[in-house]
Amino acid sequence: MATHRRRHHHHHHQHSHNRFRYLIPVISAISAAILVLYGLISLLAPSPDHLHHLVRRTPFDDNGVGDDSPRVTSLFKVPISGGSKMVSDRSLWSTRMSKFYFGCSNASNKFPKVETVTYPNRYLLIATSGGLNQQRTGITDAVVAARILNATLVVPKLDQKSFWKDASTFSEIFDVDWFISHLSRDVKIIKELPRKGGKIWTPYNMRVPRKCNERCYQIRVLPVLLKKHAVQLSKFDYRLSNKLETDLQKLRCRVNYHALKFTDPINKMGQKLVNRMRKMGKHYVALHLRFEPDMLAFSGCYYGGGEKERKELGKIRKRWKTLHSNNPDKERRQGRCPLTPEEVGLMLRALGYNKDVHLYVASGEVYGGDETLAPLRALFPNIHSKDSIATKEELEPFSAFSSRMAALDFIVCDESDVFVTNNNGNMAKILAGRRRYFGHKPTIRPNAKKLYRLFLNRENMTWEEFSSRVRTHQRGFMGEPKEVRPGRGEFHENPATCICEDTEAKSKLETLPRKFGKSNLDLDEVVADQDIENEPESSDQDEDDDLIGPQFQHLVNDTSMDDDSLISESPELEELLSD
Repeated sequence: MATHRRRHHHHHHQHSHNRFRYLIPVISAISAAILVLYGLISLLAPSPDHLHHLVRRTPFDDNGVGDDSPRVTSLFKVPISGGSKMVSDRSLWSTRMSKFYFGCSNASNKFPKVETVTYPNRYLLIATSGGLNQQRTGITDAVVAARILNATLVVPKLDQKSFWKDASTFSEIFDVDWFISHLSRDVKIIKELPRKGGKIWTPYNMRVPRKCNERCYQIRVLPVLLKKHAVQLSKFDYRLSNKLETDLQKLRCRVNYHALKFTDPINKMGQKLVNRMRKMGKHYVALHLRFEPDMLAFSGCYYGGGEKERKELGKIRKRWKTLHSNNPDKERRQGRCPLTPEEVGLMLRALGYNKDVHLYVASGEVYGGDETLAPLRALFPNIHSKDSIATKEELEPFSAFSSRMAALDFIVCDESDVFVTNNNGNMAKILAGRRRYFGHKPTIRPNAKKLYRLFLNRENMTWEEFSSRVRTHQRGFMGEPKEVRPGRGEFHENPATCICEDTEAKSKLETLPRKFGKSNLDLDEVVADQDIENEPESSDQDEDDDLIGPQFQHLVNDTSMDDDSLISESPELEELLSD
């Protein structure tokens, strides 16, 4: 019996072996066919220029250290065409709700006329600080400070010694005659301090604390002004509180949005650049890209460039002795790192902007140069800058002056259909406020804290899932009405006092039958009209705790200190962050 079983087993084994022997050629033939087919598919597949796979050079591990181990092929593939079917073309370029909001900065009847409040022999001089946009906040607030002190304002001096090293005067950047005449009902402004007894009058120089309110000016500056008659407030930037009484806030808006006009040469050249961008397509997006080596070094962030990046940025970072060492992964996790050009591109594509969109990039020296910009260019091939759409001869009158060049970028960004920033610096804040005031034109600020994990894990998800999550995270960061509660954030970024609502027209829309009413609006267009559940996290900070953007607050001492101890040790620090 056992012998029979062994024979049967031996016979079965021999039969299986023979069958397996015949299968080998069949398997080999199938394998060869699969290899040939794979080769054909590889040859016919789109090139990287047409299908951008975008795998990070060096992903982060938990300690922010680069992991150079091989990566598994990603599910994540950016589509060739780019636009999302979930987003209408209309909602990309405007918001229907914006027509119910408008800038309103006229003085009330209770605001006394300038003649009745300006005292003789009180002269206020202002020395601004930083780059063009930081100086702009100083000029705006200087007018209000003069009004609080019932003083005559001397046209502010621009900072000529800062990081930006621009020797331009006020009248070389701004239309000084328009500035004086437009504000003549609010504050008396003169071009120069009058002589005292035929001699040059040297004003008394002093500083006020940051975020100084009306009472602060009356206690600290007014007694000195009464005694000395001419006072210069130096390093005048963010020296006025975000919260003032309504008429003073509206005066701020009259200065910023109406009285401060660039000179004719700057305006004409800026308009030329705008017209050239408009001729390229129906719409254009402007991107203010802060990705300079100094900015990245100061931020303490790491962008996957290995030991070379750590050494280069570490060397620059040593300039600021007061900066502590950072955990790069923690910085990104908390939304404190400027987005890379690639990440900005991915965010825009996920929001529904097609790769055919024309992109105007306003930036300084980008760390890594063309190599860093290459992924953005792959996502948006139509990239332009003032240097690419204007000739050297056209830019020659401006090119030696950083503030005048910044003014040209300001105009093109301001006139754009959509403005995007990768970092909430002064230019981004000023433009965000201006675009809110003039009709809530779309202004996209990355929700960096929420987007961080998404960018980190994108290879593990499909493009559809990624883009859906980006759109969810960006609600409340798109420049819609009522994104930020009044009184929150920096006033130049959120001039809520100067934005009025047409409640009558809005209520008519709301009472229309559903066929013609809200059901006709895109979800993204009405989200701002709901309870502000998605209010930007940066607006949760204290109203006077926003000097240089939330992503850098942890690196700076108390911004209300009189002595500005950190700034005095690091004179370039604030100017670096200022535009």
